[in-house]
Amino acid sequence: MKAVTDVDKVHRIRDRLRGAQHVVVLTGAGISAESGVPTFRGEGGLWREYRAVDLATPQAFQRDPRLVWEFYNWRREVLAPLSPNPGHEALVRLEQRVPRFTLITQNIDGLHEKAGSHNILELHGNIWHVRCPGCGTVTEDRRVLPPMPLCAGCGQLLRPHVVWFGENLDPAILTRAYEAVQRTDFMMIVGTSGTVEPAASMGMLAKRKGAWLVEVNLEATPHTSFYDASILGKSGEILPLICEAL
Repeated sequence: MKAVTDVDKVHRIRDRLRGAQHVVVLTGAGISAESGVPTFRGEGGLWREYRAVDLATPQAFQRDPRLVWEFYNWRREVLAPLSPNPGHEALVRLEQRVPRFTLITQNIDGLHEKAGSHNILELHGNIWHVRCPGCGTVTEDRRVLPPMPLCAGCGQLLRPHVVWFGENLDPAILTRAYEAVQRTDFMMIVGTSGTVEPAASMGMLAKRKGAWLVEVNLEATPHTSFYDASILGKSGEILPLICEAL
């Protein structure tokens, strides 16, 4: 850590964690970027001549499912060789050392599970899962799939089990996330700007319920001034420091 103030913050966070009964961690794209996961939005978010945000919609799938599956198979090929980084691994150790732990993630890459985390709520789904719109079956399949994969049970065309733009989050997962946020006494927000709902309001909800709030992010966010502690930098460097002496 470069600044003495950051070292002090790490010690304060550790002290708080030692007394925490239910820890909630919310993660976003920042923690995955340190493993090499590309950002599929904004600049550099092109696949062939298509914008990723234009393919990740139910309308695109209805219009050209083969194209959408080509895009998601390409994403699978990109993600398959990637490994969890020290930030993911630190959260695994944290889960093992606190009485109760809930990991809420906006990421679909499956790296938290690959690292060894267990109690994970994936708000936006998981790219390694497929869902049948007909019978509703969800299965894990880590292969590069056929161009038009079909459900083994009912024969309908499968789709990626992810939340596309314009779709609602799974209400059961969202309910569990809100329950955890309202009951936690310590919440850490990692690698996310906290500007996209519903995740954006989870930290402030936890704080209103009395939780101690920590932010770990590359840069300041609109909520930084409301947090009890904020450390700016790479989560793969900061999280191991926080968790090493628990």
